[in-house]
Amino acid sequence: MRVDPSQLVPGCVLISDVKGKTNRPIVPTNTVLSEMHINVLQKFLVEAVDVSPKLVNGESFTPKRILKEKKEIRNPDKEYELFRDHYMDVVNGYKKMFEAWRNNIPVDMAHVRRKLLPLLERVDNDGSDVFTLHHYVKKEDYYHHHSVSVAVLSAYLAKKLNFAKGECLQIGLAGFLSDCGMAKVDQAILHKQGGISDIELNEIKKHPTYSYRLVEQIPTISQTVKIAILQHHERMDGSGYPIGLTKDKILTYARIIAVSDMYHAMTCERYYKEKQSPFKVMEEIQKEQFSQLDHNVVQTFISSLANFSIGTKVRLSNNRTGEIVFVEDKYPTRPMVRLDHNDEIVTLKNDPSMYIDEIL
Repeated sequence: MRVDPSQLVPGCVLISDVKGKTNRPIVPTNTVLSEMHINVLQKFLVEAVDVSPKLVNGESFTPKRILKEKKEIRNPDKEYELFRDHYMDVVNGYKKMFEAWRNNIPVDMAHVRRKLLPLLERVDNDGSDVFTLHHYVKKEDYYHHHSVSVAVLSAYLAKKLNFAKGECLQIGLAGFLSDCGMAKVDQAILHKQGGISDIELNEIKKHPTYSYRLVEQIPTISQTVKIAILQHHERMDGSGYPIGLTKDKILTYARIIAVSDMYHAMTCERYYKEKQSPFKVMEEIQKEQFSQLDHNVVQTFISSLANFSIGTKVRLSNNRTGEIVFVEDKYPTRPMVRLDHNDEIVTLKNDPSMYIDEIL
């Protein structure tokens, strides 16, 4: 019988190949369909498939009813433009704040809140704005972008971790101010071309302490936010700075900011480091989830990236472009990609030498 993919159930048996634009089938005949196969067929927008009237266990197959959802009409391009413009406005505002802090002008929390909180309110659930923030960054403006992006990423991640709205905003605020102490670091070090010396690195590592000192006496910032600012480079195994704290001594706020900070930093072009693709960075972060980073925070971040990524256009390490069509729960950073030039499906988990080089 011929049915819509949405009517399929696990255990259905294909009686003819499902093909794309090439002779190679997307799913071959005689395949016993699983949830994964059904998801792939739906992501490929396959209109209909031919299946046996009986399931693999011999029971009769009764197609599911097609449920037509009334979808909200959205203009994602317009929403993206509005978010981008708002984000850039906050970055420009941060530049002015940073110059003020360099000149020993105190942090104006009323101004910070007026500038930042409306942007954090704008962050939606699907992550489409959040995971592409690195696209806007030029290395000469990296530190200004980084603070705003860490704020957005941290608030988004807190939301995914089911924090209350007020706490999400507080975590975003902590992310925004976590690097304000960079204003007290020698600016020649921050903009130095090429590598930096151990002495210069040690100076940069003082910035969480400088950040804390800038906010320490502000009564309108909670003590939790102040401590999170100080701790955002601490690591669960004690290898972080400035104090070298371990596990239970590191606030959850700081653990969230740590993951957001690492993701954005590694996906951006910096004076002394090349950028990496979001998926490569996620693989690096995954490796640290049982040592340096909080496992639950990392898993939530990775699953959020995986959920956002279906339908995303990407460039692979072999320079081919395509679209992510399926993400397995066990391999969120190694999805299935449909290539643009021939509709072939590349399963990245089967080829460790290939990876997603860029989100387009």
